[in-house]
Amino acid sequence: MRLEAVVDLAEVHGMACRGAFHPEPPDEVPALPDRTPAATLLLLGLVGSKKWSVFANSPEANDGDVDPLDRWSRRIIDGLAASFDGVALYPFGGPPYLPFQRWAMRAEPVAPSPLGILIHPDYGLWHAYRGALAFAERLTLPARVERPRPCDSCPDRPCLSACPVGAFSGQGYDVPACIGHVGSPAGGACRGGGCLARRACPVGPAHGYETAQARFHMAAFLAARRNG
Repeated sequence: MRLEAVVDLAEVHGMACRGAFHPEPPDEVPALPDRTPAATLLLLGLVGSKKWSVFANSPEANDGDVDPLDRWSRRIIDGLAASFDGVALYPFGGPPYLPFQRWAMRAEPVAPSPLGILIHPDYGLWHAYRGALAFAERLTLPARVERPRPCDSCPDRPCLSACPVGAFSGQGYDVPACIGHVGSPAGGACRGGGCLARRACPVGPAHGYETAQARFHMAAFLAARRNG
């Protein structure tokens, strides 16, 4: 099996390859069904608004049921797992939750941003991980290219000052303040166009979420926090 074959089929179905690596015990990748260690882990997800229309036009996005993006992700990634004899893994559905952020930093040059979201040198904060495929086969992978974290050369860090209620600071993320603002009449700009702190990041503006995508994520964010 060639990695390119998996990546190409994933792209057809709306998923982007988010890097891959050969797991080691500290990575805590679950064992395969036969209890052998996974030899390759491929992360899949979304980048900017590219392919968002694939999800937006899917049955899951239009059936009115709960968790449409998670259900769509499962259908696509489960199908890829069946096609390539892999095992599908997901960042949702817990607790417990799999360490996708650690896996992401092993798979591609992302790093934590001041907002806590992983930042990519090209995509900025406009990307997401929707699942992973674990394989028994040790696939040939391209050499990893190390790149600096964009935040280290961003002295002003406008992301920290753009939040209307100062939810992001050196003391961490003030979740109640964020939820209270976004859910209030004053939070219309955040609900309608996405988190203002996230939008203030100067990295990768061309990949920023389109309006419908931003609204979807903010509505899902509010629903998850209120139900949690």
